[in-house]
Amino acid sequence: MADYLRPTSLDEALQALARPWTVLAGGTDFYPARVGRAIDEHVLDIGGIADLRGIAAEPHGWRLGATTTWSELRDAVLPPLFDGLKQAAREVGGRQIQNAGTIAGNLCNASPAADGVPPLLALDAEVELAGRAGTRRLPLSSFVTGNRRTVLAPGELLVAIHVPRPARDARSAFLKLGARRYLVISIAMAAATLEIEDGRVRAARIAVGACSAVAQRLPALEAALAGAAIDSLAERIEPSQLAPLSPIDDVRGSAGYRLDAAVTLLRRLLAGFAP
Repeated sequence: MADYLRPTSLDEALQALARPWTVLAGGTDFYPARVGRAIDEHVLDIGGIADLRGIAAEPHGWRLGATTTWSELRDAVLPPLFDGLKQAAREVGGRQIQNAGTIAGNLCNASPAADGVPPLLALDAEVELAGRAGTRRLPLSSFVTGNRRTVLAPGELLVAIHVPRPARDARSAFLKLGARRYLVISIAMAAATLEIEDGRVRAARIAVGACSAVAQRLPALEAALAGAAIDSLAERIEPSQLAPLSPIDDVRGSAGYRLDAAVTLLRRLLAGFAP
């Protein structure tokens, strides 16, 4: 018989993970994957742990609690640095999904088309993992390792996402292409964070999702944007800068279409930063 546990503290949850559990947060991926069959695994519901929820400003950046929902993120008062992540929050399913789905759940699900991953990569985010032996932090780029794969070890939970405070004023943006406007899995998506000073880009972080097993930063494009005038960014994009991507053919689009779509999304995304 399967067990269900809803702890109210992180310590209680970590102690429970001494044996195998399936971790449940918002449940927006958990339940659809089990339609038509009985739930036969032990379920650890972390939705009752208050310390895992909420957004807090810290001296060196911001802490996003793991079970913060997309609706809570969307409605939070945050600087323009977070505009891209908020735009992604509006694209995660419909309103019901956004009200229940969590930021960490989107990362731990590790779908190549997870809407939250590209904007968080462009924010240079880190994840905080907790286990009975202590906590560790690592870049988001090292956390997701493949389609439905992460570096979470047995007995660990993702407890927070940390976004560093940039050296200069920064803005971000996100664009997604799907078969329709909402309630759709991405064909391609792009996110950008730009640090801007005197009308020029001083630092750029660009990420593309749904075009590889894991969303990818584009270092060559980031380098090409450094020093560029804010009203000429789209002109700096070259198809060769998308070399880190490895799109596949599937029912949503061919690999070639995805690459073309990514270039178009990036040009539109960067053009949107112009005054």
